[in-house]
Amino acid sequence: QLHLVESGGGLAQTGGSLRLSCAASGSGLEDYAIAWFRQAPGKAREGVSCISSNTYRYITDSMRGRVTISRDNAKNTVYLQLNSLEREDTAVYYCAADQYRLCSIAQDDYSYWGQGTQVIVSS
Repeated sequence: QLHLVESGGGLAQTGGSLRLSCAASGSGLEDYAIAWFRQAPGKAREGVSCISSNTYRYITDSMRGRVTISRDNAKNTVYLQLNSLEREDTAVYYCAADQYRLCSIAQDDYSYWGQGTQVIVSS
């Protein structure tokens, strides 16, 4: 059973950066696609980015240029680098994983979810 734990959230200023981590336990991540989602207050959860086992990456249009996703299988961790933060980036950020899957930001494609890490961006 794969267990995911997000970290790295917190309070940041507009224009700042944060690096979120998604650490896995219970299994290696080599065969898993990992995605990041976020849910802003009063809004539906939305996909942000994903990375497949062969490191194919996808970033949604709204975040492209400000977000980088990477993985370190040796550390069983996936990272989401958020740059040029905007107040609209305030949300709970979740990572999700699914084995033998291509990169996807469809929530139903993922079997394992973390509990989320809160990001608050203030001016």
